[in-house]
Amino acid sequence: MTTSDTAVPEPTPEQAALFARVRRMMLIAGLTTALAICAVLIAVGYRLFKSEGRAVETAGDVIATLPKGAKIVATGVAGDRLVVTLDIGGVTEIRTFDAHTLKPAGKLKFANEP
Repeated sequence: MTTSDTAVPEPTPEQAALFARVRRMMLIAGLTTALAICAVLIAVGYRLFKSEGRAVETAGDVIATLPKGAKIVATGVAGDRLVVTLDIGGVTEIRTFDAHTLKPAGKLKFANEP
């Protein structure tokens, strides 16, 4: 035997069982991590493809008629909604529209108590 050769003793049965257990635990951890990464990629892909289908639902120009004497006070965006605040003869009204289709989504009127 030369000085560069090192003798590696054979593992005892207890050590061999411990090595096998560690390998099995590493395999389980690796598979769990791979499964988690796949789940995240599937969720992100689903969200991307789902939102792309909604982007082109409007068919041309949309005209929203306002009541006579109404003035637009403010506009804004809240999530997937376009919010328009109107002043109609001293009464404040908020109208919401879907930002993708521009269809009316709701109306809220504010009135003073008598």
